[in-house]
Amino acid sequence: MTWRQLALVAALTAWPLAGLAQTLDPASQAALDQTLRMLLDPQARSGELAKSPQGAAADQQIRALTGSDARTQELYEVAGEVLKDLAQSTGGDPEKMLLALDRGRTDPAAFAAMLSPATQERLRALAVKLR
Repeated sequence: MTWRQLALVAALTAWPLAGLAQTLDPASQAALDQTLRMLLDPQARSGELAKSPQGAAADQQIRALTGSDARTQELYEVAGEVLKDLAQSTGGDPEKMLLALDRGRTDPAAFAAMLSPATQERLRALAVKLR
């Protein structure tokens, strides 16, 4: 898996937990912050993922990909960074975010180019660890 493909995986990991409004107004920023806290806290994340069969299945796939709790946590942390970058680059517009994710399925490089250099570097480092 390339780091660009991992960027898409990270975004798809975070997306179901995000409740963003049309722009990053205070309420949207609060929703993003809440999502990020959930991604970073394993207990909160587990509770939220347990509410959805799709979420639980996605988490199982992530755990199979990462191979350890530490790497799973790292992937969720990077997913949070990807989500922040995606929210910023789209102005928090959920439709634009979904379109970017859909385009990323066929063009991971273009999706990855939307991300900040720091997030791209974290993704590269994680991809190396997951080889």
